[in-house]
Amino acid sequence: MAHHGHTLPVEEPGTLEQNSGQLGTLALYAGVAGLLLAVIIAAISGNWARLQFSYLHNFTFALSISLGALFFVLIQHITRAGWSAVVRRLAEILTNGFVPLVVMFLPILFLVISGSDTLFLWNNPEVASHDPLLNHKQIYLNPTWFTVRAVAYFAFWILCARFYLMTSARQDKTGDIQLSLKMERYAAVSLILFALSLTFGAIDWIMSLDPRWFSTIIGVYYFANANVAFYATLAIMVFMANRNGVLNQTVNAEHRHDIGKLLFGFNCFWAYIAFSQYLLYWYANIPEETMWYMRRQENGWEIISMLLIVGHFVIPFLGLMSRTVKRNPVQLTSWAVFLLVMCWIDLYWLIIPEVSPETPAFGLIDIFSLLGVVGLFTFGLVKLSADFNLLAVKDPRLQESLAFHNI
Repeated sequence: MAHHGHTLPVEEPGTLEQNSGQLGTLALYAGVAGLLLAVIIAAISGNWARLQFSYLHNFTFALSISLGALFFVLIQHITRAGWSAVVRRLAEILTNGFVPLVVMFLPILFLVISGSDTLFLWNNPEVASHDPLLNHKQIYLNPTWFTVRAVAYFAFWILCARFYLMTSARQDKTGDIQLSLKMERYAAVSLILFALSLTFGAIDWIMSLDPRWFSTIIGVYYFANANVAFYATLAIMVFMANRNGVLNQTVNAEHRHDIGKLLFGFNCFWAYIAFSQYLLYWYANIPEETMWYMRRQENGWEIISMLLIVGHFVIPFLGLMSRTVKRNPVQLTSWAVFLLVMCWIDLYWLIIPEVSPETPAFGLIDIFSLLGVVGLFTFGLVKLSADFNLLAVKDPRLQESLAFHNI
């Protein structure tokens, strides 16, 4: 519900770089140091396989945040949402993460092209030739098509993200309402391409780690994870901005309430999708499908499985249900941090059992890989967002957003 009685004042919050202090520089140092230490530990221990899987795990985690942000931007335009105008630029800035991520994907691509089968067993022609199922999948799972698809995914993500950010930034200068209509027009086809690229990306980079496993729902599963990760990140960004004296006049309890509702809603959606996938496999009881779950129900992995049920759903379901919690900046941010950790553990549960079925224990390689990938991801975000205001100051729906009240 919005009120249009009078024009509300709009602050000029400046850019992310202006308001983040030394964040970019610190993130760069942390990123480089993290990856170097991860490589050194892998070299000393000889555990190169774990390094590759851990790197992929953290890459998909950082990617999920930018994917969730891009979906948010597209869905706000296609629905002509007014409430979100004050936080949409933060999401547009998060989509800048695709640029450092495409660079960080190059080592994975190099391994596949060079013939390594450590990550992807299907990349071993000898194994594939002796396995009828893998042999049958070679038309799709091969280095050439893997590369072509990856280029297509990132090309769309980067071009789409840049289009929306640059068009929105141009509106900051001109105030041209036609730019909003232009962004709305492209949102529908962009959402279709987004759904296809995210789904096939999840198939290529997560599902094909076990090429004998089938899941028709893996794309939706990763999509649910991406949305939870994004809304958690958005809640944290709003809190940090407010704490630094930025966006205090524009983002208020009403907007936090909606961010909290979406975080809560998508977390319930994640639980629904995760349960749906498990129920189908349990009911069908097909060996090549249930084996994937068996790896996650023995040797200690059952603890991680239970942690996801309780920590990713039951506890936040009860904790985030209250209207008061969603409107309180400290409480909402606490739950956002908690759920961001759960999203990381969820991807750990999806990926790491393929390299470490005997134990769920994580080590220094995982910690430093996380530090490295997130550090470089953050550095890229800050540098690429240097020229963009944190608020879409001339968005035609800004006044509606400023006056927004939850019913």
